[in-house]
Amino acid sequence: MNNKQIYAALEISDHEVRMIVGEFFNTRFNIIKVERIPCSGISMDQVTNPALVVDSIRRASEDAQKMIGAKIEKVILGIPSYNMKRYSLKSTVAIEGIDGTITVEDIRAAMRQAEQMNIGKNLALIQTVCVKYTVNGISSRRIPVGERANELTVDIDLLCADRTMSFALVSCVEESGLEVMDLYVDVFAVAKEAALFEQAVDQNVIVLKMERDHTTLGLIARGRLNSTVITDIGVGDIAGAVIDRYQLNSTDACELVKYSAKLDKPSYSDNPVYIWQEGGDARKITERQLCECIQPKVSEWIASIENLCRPILQAGKTTVIITGEGGEMQGLNTLLQRSLKCEGEVKNYIPETLGGRNAGLTACLGLFYAYKDRQPITGYTDNSLDMETFIKSVSYRENRASGNPEDTLTRKLKGILFDAKK
Repeated sequence: MNNKQIYAALEISDHEVRMIVGEFFNTRFNIIKVERIPCSGISMDQVTNPALVVDSIRRASEDAQKMIGAKIEKVILGIPSYNMKRYSLKSTVAIEGIDGTITVEDIRAAMRQAEQMNIGKNLALIQTVCVKYTVNGISSRRIPVGERANELTVDIDLLCADRTMSFALVSCVEESGLEVMDLYVDVFAVAKEAALFEQAVDQNVIVLKMERDHTTLGLIARGRLNSTVITDIGVGDIAGAVIDRYQLNSTDACELVKYSAKLDKPSYSDNPVYIWQEGGDARKITERQLCECIQPKVSEWIASIENLCRPILQAGKTTVIITGEGGEMQGLNTLLQRSLKCEGEVKNYIPETLGGRNAGLTACLGLFYAYKDRQPITGYTDNSLDMETFIKSVSYRENRASGNPEDTLTRKLKGILFDAKK
């Protein structure tokens, strides 16, 4: 049990709070619990109703706690990429140890030196990323702990986001009774989950994180996050056409758009994809009606993305990744590929981790890997749970399962049958 590292990751999107509790055990990652709680207190660029956000975070935490059997105390928080900006600089520190070898403390000193940079009053420093290390004239991405040198130069990216938005989200988390362990920009977390930094060494990678009321475009090049931009068209805008025509609620409309509209088919069938009762009469929406209804909005989204991507595509080979809620839409990648005509592939990204196979969870899952990858430098050892209570809870369940034959499924079924006969 001592080898377990259990963390909770939290992402507050434009329509829901996403919380995942997961564990690293013997280098493997397993999901323990996923919670997705609706939340209407936030938009793409501001917290509109802090009380609603706090309530949704608290509900997600409490619901997860009921299943886990231990209180969630700390979370890794994803911050939206609104007004995200990257500052790149080199930080050089002298190696002052007795034996002249580089230590983790030397890397931390380089990071502290870089963090002294003035980023302005409108931005908040979210993460300090060590991109590359130069020792004795040789550059590498590998952490050079133990190497002998007189000085160490570290290429560092300061990833910043909107100060007002970031502070409001952190305040909501703390108001809900949780502590923030670490912060990461959401597109950075997506890149960690999908291993995009490795793919972007010799090509550009565009991340399209498509949510309900907006799409965030992130550019990853030369193994680092360069920039982001947000366009105010998302899954909800496409589903809005269905809401206007058929008066469905937003949840059902979005589910239809994501899972019933196969946008790249050459022709559509008249088979019903949704049936409901209204005023005593049965109503239905066919595949053809659905796709024709949302086609103008889909074309509008594609035109918006094409306009943003055009300068990047001209710079060389580019791969495009669609994720977030929009990553669940079928055929959208094919339509975008036809429009962009880029050399690289346009594809949807859906995580493969058991229990988290939904594109909407990509950034939340990436928070685990972002946090884990920084541990050799930060030295963080905290867990998100009250581990003493968690261990007792797990031990109690194991003891009951192994020591009390009355709790077996067969015994319970027999009891139900005999009770029914009586």
